[in-house]
Amino acid sequence: DFDSLSSLMVRDDIGQLVLGARGKVITLSLDDITDKTSEVRPLLGFLLHSNHFKLHLFQQECENFIRILHTADDGNMFVCGTNAFNPACTYMNFTNGKLSLEKTMQDGRGKVPFDPYQEFASFMDGNTLFSATSSNFLGTEMVFQRHGINPIKTETRLSCKHSENNEDDNVFLFFTENAVEEPRSNVRVSRIARVCKSDLGGERTLQNKWTSFLKARLDCPFGDAGSPALVQDVFFLQDKTNWTDSIFYATFTSNPSRSQTSAVCAYKLSDIRQVFKGAFLTESSTGSWDTYTGAEPYPYPGSCIDDEMRANGLLTSLNLSDTTLLFVKSHPLMEGTVTPITGKPLLVQASTQFSKIVVDRVTSLDGQHHHVIFFGTNSGWLQKAVRFGGEEGRIVEELQLFQDAQFIDFLQLSSKMGQLYSGARNAVVQVDVRGCSHYLSCDDCLLARDPYCGWDYSRNQCDTVVGTSQSSMIQSLVEGNISMCPTICVCLSPSAVENDFITVHLVPGIAQFLPCSPDTNLPVSWRLSATILLPGPQHLLLSQGLIIWPSPSDAGLYTCETVETVKSRQHRKAVVQYLIKIQKTSADIIILKIAVAVLACFAAFLICLLWKYFRAAKLKRVGSQICNDCQERSFHQYDQANQRLGEQSLHHRVRDAGSEGAVAAQAEERVGPSHEISLTVT
Repeated sequence: DFDSLSSLMVRDDIGQLVLGARGKVITLSLDDITDKTSEVRPLLGFLLHSNHFKLHLFQQECENFIRILHTADDGNMFVCGTNAFNPACTYMNFTNGKLSLEKTMQDGRGKVPFDPYQEFASFMDGNTLFSATSSNFLGTEMVFQRHGINPIKTETRLSCKHSENNEDDNVFLFFTENAVEEPRSNVRVSRIARVCKSDLGGERTLQNKWTSFLKARLDCPFGDAGSPALVQDVFFLQDKTNWTDSIFYATFTSNPSRSQTSAVCAYKLSDIRQVFKGAFLTESSTGSWDTYTGAEPYPYPGSCIDDEMRANGLLTSLNLSDTTLLFVKSHPLMEGTVTPITGKPLLVQASTQFSKIVVDRVTSLDGQHHHVIFFGTNSGWLQKAVRFGGEEGRIVEELQLFQDAQFIDFLQLSSKMGQLYSGARNAVVQVDVRGCSHYLSCDDCLLARDPYCGWDYSRNQCDTVVGTSQSSMIQSLVEGNISMCPTICVCLSPSAVENDFITVHLVPGIAQFLPCSPDTNLPVSWRLSATILLPGPQHLLLSQGLIIWPSPSDAGLYTCETVETVKSRQHRKAVVQYLIKIQKTSADIIILKIAVAVLACFAAFLICLLWKYFRAAKLKRVGSQICNDCQERSFHQYDQANQRLGEQSLHHRVRDAGSEGAVAAQAEERVGPSHEISLTVT
């Protein structure tokens, strides 16, 4: 229920996420940001004349965009808004679960921009506000200044970019500007500037101006040498045991006119201090910038007041000589360049634009401290990276925070809650940075080498190591040693083994996407049987899967597997397998059908011949049997007839001649048919 998110602040002490938006301030519970706890609507200080509005401004820009939210020493919040191009500030408190605003208003010019969409930077040290923003309505005069009882600002113009931080008695500002020292014009470079928090300005020279303002080139070497990287955001991680070991982490993008590439670089505070103790550049009469070789005034230009200076009577910057102040005014640029740790970026990504960055310090089970880096992109993705020893930074996890591709404008971490809060124009997201449950096995848990996570062998699950004892968990961040994992016997049935792969039927020449989404963020490799697949005209390897333009020879078992190399040991684990079968084309199918028809006819012909052969053979055997039976019956009947004729002849021999003729005729009649039947059968 908010529009145009313009500021975001985490308040661990009161358990609230404070949001500044167009026309309102909202508080949400840190436990669950869907729980809205309070809301206030700061009123506009005045309304612009309608003609001025019609000529110069859009109606939306004339509203009050809350762009500053800071916590003062007493717990109250300092709030500033654009207030219809008339910046104003006030204090706000959170009491009994409700927000309330003070009625008194302060002039906000120079604290926040007039324009609700103009970039700027600010932070609060105690009750003192430091800001780097435009000081005029048109936004053409950029100044870095301290507000309060002793206001001070820069003598020169700056093109400020995003972030700044303080260290002990110093304040550091990171910004981009056109490089005056470059022979080519309009070469934009990244800078780091340093001032003293106790700076009061000069007595005569540099009145109400910084007497300690010095700046140096900030380098993050990647991409084209002639295209310096541009700083986008900075996070200061303070080392509580030795403050000189504190580190600035920064995101950079390449020159926008070239292919978009981004990087993360880290800078040690002790290295930065050495640059600001080095030589100065000076502008010659020809306009070139050369190393200053003359004598330097005392104290060293740009130095903060210390015990040695106090012993010499220099109690504040008001006691500095005009010689020293004139030198600082004419020599603000250092010769040295601030270079990153190890001389190169922690990680580099092509086709990506990094935006905000935060870093958390995590203590592993062995008591070592590790830095976990979170940074957002212009497409709404959050990436989580770590770095161990001399290794390059590696992405542990990648999350899409917003469904639509949009720039991540805000990123703040609550180490106490273990939650990360991110904001875009119209949405806020809460992310559990210690989420380890998506690592389902011990191997995955240890190979991920996530400092937040370890394998709890008592509960057989991957869980956060924060607040746990070493006795119940194992972790191997540097080695990634999975041999530490307990041995588990997993018995699979034959049917389970047979169904391990997914069968896919493809048609030659028609592209098919084979998805692969591992639970971890380890690199992915594809292989066909035992052969590793390389990018080519038929295979496009993506982070989410494989696109294949199959040919008949591409049939086989495709395996997507995670690959992690730790200490020269390579660990592979199959994620998904596809059994690719290539379907025949139309011409192949027609030929196959014809071949099948011919084979069918030939088979039918052979079957017919065989049937006739076996039938004839069978009939011959049956005929022979019948013939034998008939012959036996014919001869038996013939013998019986002869016997009867003989008997009749003896019986009637005494009769007269007429009777003999009749008996002979009857005998001939009996014998004739029997003989004829026998012949007919034969």
